[in-house]
Amino acid sequence: MIDLHHRRLERRVDRIEGKLPDAMARALRWLREPQATWVRIPAGILLVLGGLFSFLPVLGIWMLPLGIVLLAYDVPFLKAPTGRALVWGERRLKEWKRRRRAASSS
Repeated sequence: MIDLHHRRLERRVDRIEGKLPDAMARALRWLREPQATWVRIPAGILLVLGGLFSFLPVLGIWMLPLGIVLLAYDVPFLKAPTGRALVWGERRLKEWKRRRRAASSS
């Protein structure tokens, strides 16, 4: 069952990586490598904490999901909900874009 959740997470992050600019995609690809655990865990924790303090300047709510995605690679119980959330978010984004196109063409 864990393999299923890991594969789902990998597929979704692959899709996100494909939409990023080259430099950001390379950084994300490196962070996903197994040997980057020593960077991925502290970065994930710092991003989650930064997301919790999003009311402060410079920090933003965008940091929270990114930190959770990074932590999901190393914390097994986060893989399933993170994968499901990424699928849900991708569907919502497609739906929003479709409605926006329909509204602008009317």
